[in-house]
Amino acid sequence: MITIDPHDITPARMIALMQGSISPRPIAFVSSIDKEGNVNLSPFSFFNMVSANPPILVFSPSRRVRDNTTKHTYENILQVPEVVINVVNYAMVQQTSLASTEYAKGVNEFVKAGFTEVASEKVKPPRVAESPVSFECKVNQVIQLGTEGGAGNLMICEVLLAHFKKEIFDLETKMIDPFKLDSVARMGGDFYCRANGEAIFKVPKPLDKTGIGVDQIPERIRNSKILTGNDLGMLGNVERLPTESMIADFAALPFVQNAIASGEEALHVLAKKYLDEGRVEEAWKILLSQIL
Repeated sequence: MITIDPHDITPARMIALMQGSISPRPIAFVSSIDKEGNVNLSPFSFFNMVSANPPILVFSPSRRVRDNTTKHTYENILQVPEVVINVVNYAMVQQTSLASTEYAKGVNEFVKAGFTEVASEKVKPPRVAESPVSFECKVNQVIQLGTEGGAGNLMICEVLLAHFKKEIFDLETKMIDPFKLDSVARMGGDFYCRANGEAIFKVPKPLDKTGIGVDQIPERIRNSKILTGNDLGMLGNVERLPTESMIADFAALPFVQNAIASGEEALHVLAKKYLDEGRVEEAWKILLSQIL
């Protein structure tokens, strides 16, 4: 383990370490406007949602490390406290990166990056037509987190109106389909992450049931050299264990008998195969067959 005191390294190095480890980070593609009507469009990966009622989004345009100057988005918000926060998907990621270029004040990044302006309904800045989701927001508060280079400026934004493209929804559930959204996120340096394909997976939320917990897993299973922490988390997320009759019926199957005959490690390997397929109940039956 490498332990670092932030005061012992440069701000640039600390930022690199934080951005490389706190990832992937969603991208707020923010459009803003100054009091003269000049539009700015810029991406920020210090971004997230923090409340649903009221709906609040936060992002932070930090002071530049190299010369301690502030970004146009920050300056615009002090003049006109309104923004549109646009979501970035894979189809627009290269243009979004281009928009992060530090053009001179007054240059419209919509034009430079080839995006299409759409007039907002409740705020002055336009939204990005190509974005799958856009949030029109008023900026309720600006919190300066420091005065030196690298210090953030936290923007607390209340959503006034949200726009979603129809094609990102699952027709049956009426929920946003992550595969259709195809969002991207920032990693460290020049790296990005695409949320699609095998990168997307499900983990059942323990909201409507109380899992037994890892501490209730028999010690010989909990201390397995085959099962991982993720495997134990899945096993501990069940409400109840299979009954003895259910275990006995499963243990009588030839392939389970073969694993039992081969020893505990073979049983754990077989159980892990089922866990990798999301078949937790069967995995429990295999693991408990050794205890009957």
